Amino acid sequence: MKRRLFFLLLLNVFLIGTAIASDEAPGWLMQAASLKPPVYDKDVPAVVLRNEQQTVYGSDGKLVVTETYAIRILNKDGRRLAHAAVFYLVSTGKVRDMNGWLIRPDGTTKKYEKNAILDMISDPDDVYNEGRIKSINASDDADSGAVFGYQITSEERPLFFQDTWTFQGRLPTLSSRYTLSLPAGWKASSVTFNHTDIQPQVNGSTYTWQLDNLAPIPPEPASPSVRNLAPRLTVNYFSENTAAAGPNFTGWKEVSRWVSDLHSSQVVVDDAVAGKARELTLNAKTELERIQAIAVFVQNLQYISIDIGVGYGNGIKPRASNLVLSRGYGDCKDKANLMRAMLKSLGIEAYPVAIYSGDPTYVREEWASPGQFNHCIIAIKLSAASQAATVIDHPKLGRLLIFDATDPYTPVGDLPESLQGSLALILAGDDGTLSKMPVTPPEANKLDRFTELTLDVDGNLQGVIRERSVGQAAVGERALRRLLSPPDYNKRIEQWIVNGISTARLSKISPVDKIAEGRFELDVELSAPSYAQLMQGRLMIFKPAVVSRLNSLWLTEPTRTSPIVLDPYSFTETSTIKLPVGFTVDEMPDPVSLETPFGKYSNSYQVKEGSLLFTRNMVLNSARIPADKYASVKDFFIKIRNAEQAPVVLLKK
Repeated sequence: MKRRLFFLLLLNVFLIGTAIASDEAPGWLMQAASLKPPVYDKDVPAVVLRNEQQTVYGSDGKLVVTETYAIRILNKDGRRLAHAAVFYLVSTGKVRDMNGWLIRPDGTTKKYEKNAILDMISDPDDVYNEGRIKSINASDDADSGAVFGYQITSEERPLFFQDTWTFQGRLPTLSSRYTLSLPAGWKASSVTFNHTDIQPQVNGSTYTWQLDNLAPIPPEPASPSVRNLAPRLTVNYFSENTAAAGPNFTGWKEVSRWVSDLHSSQVVVDDAVAGKARELTLNAKTELERIQAIAVFVQNLQYISIDIGVGYGNGIKPRASNLVLSRGYGDCKDKANLMRAMLKSLGIEAYPVAIYSGDPTYVREEWASPGQFNHCIIAIKLSAASQAATVIDHPKLGRLLIFDATDPYTPVGDLPESLQGSLALILAGDDGTLSKMPVTPPEANKLDRFTELTLDVDGNLQGVIRERSVGQAAVGERALRRLLSPPDYNKRIEQWIVNGISTARLSKISPVDKIAEGRFELDVELSAPSYAQLMQGRLMIFKPAVVSRLNSLWLTEPTRTSPIVLDPYSFTETSTIKLPVGFTVDEMPDPVSLETPFGKYSNSYQVKEGSLLFTRNMVLNSARIPADKYASVKDFFIKIRNAEQAPVVLLKK
């Protein structure tokens, strides 16, 4: 009996020891956790200790990718970053292995095994998507000082022989490495963005690119996206044997030809497509009106993505136009393709356009790749009789109207702000080119405000504010109105008014969306007790700039690291404030006039027939201003802010 008890005791000790051992972090993570990073600003939530990807392309045509990552949590905001995720396609890829570990501040370790892995669709808005994500979330366990790490091995079949690697996000990164191993007879080349050229270390057919000690990239207002600030590597790999399967892109014409072939077979003009086009344009009298009628219909189709066969090109290839019409839904490339087919039935030629949505400066001419794009819009061939702000002149295709058939807020003749000025690939076979998208002028994105207010002898204010916006200024208003419920929209407008008039009470909010004209109107009736400050019964002080703009930009930080990006915009306000009986103007601010290469501002004051007439005007040009010019931009906006806070002083007669 004693021997049996002794054996059981030994077995329990062995099992406990095995369990503890299984939770131990691997050597690479222990080594990363031992690193002593620099001291960062208190707003930096975490530091990446190791960020590595090893990519092996085998002779069997499979890519095997191993990601190794470790991060130290620096404060409570960094807890959410203790997270691992990997994307894969169910048709052409799989996740071979996935493990995560947490090293607590006291040195104990927790391992995240299979039951901690969540497998989910990559885009919950899609009805079906072959893209899936496996993830481990350790945020609930990660305290300040903890180190979280993971290692993931996955495999896939590449659609084309290109890859991209971003060395960091916003977080500081101590070590970042990308390694590509190729079969014999294969070679690789690279292009570096947002950093001086990074040359690889080459050992046979293995290439390694590495950067160390990368500083944090702080979020700053009106800055480019972090994708365009962080060092980024793009890689082409190719076989010296030209018979190797798969496309190799040496220029944009080859990309255009390859993607155009995927699109062209899907332009199906049958009786249903042609009939619907004729029905929609029955009352249209001009070419532009016919385009507008088709555009409104396609924009209002439900956006649904069903991604099947992505690994074989179906992530780039649209569904047949007649299928999209019959089902009544589609994604961006489906909508562009349907619009192209309907226009073709009317004798109007159009081309799909591959573009990146989210940062107009993301796409670079130096790297010819379909991997630079995440969105599809359309270019419509126009005759000289049709005029619109978003027309470009193509050297081979002629006048092209650029339009986003997916954006529900932007009508024909305008283009979403996030796409303007971007480099995009017009897919027209051998005639396709990487072309710069149009940028609408400030006056095409204008907000006009008219205020009619009355100030009484007790300093109470009442009246109406009327706003009339066009272009992208109207798009912002339109999106706000559609995305929010009526109560939430009213609350948002109330918050905006109260930011300028703390005592304001809104009695009526009247928005009117005129999308066909590219316009939006908003009328607000309000009252504000004690808006003006009374002093000694004789003086009354108030600010004639009653409210700010909804999209005001205030630059307050003393220094800056990233460029300042300004979108074209124009604003005017004409304000009439009826003065209280028995008071006269004693002091008025001096008028202000500012002019810079990137914008201008002016205001004026005038007393006429018992009313104060206050005007202000601002124009911003499309600009990307280097960080070393930040002081001039900051000074411009500070002077505007000071001018708009300047008071008028009334004196009782």
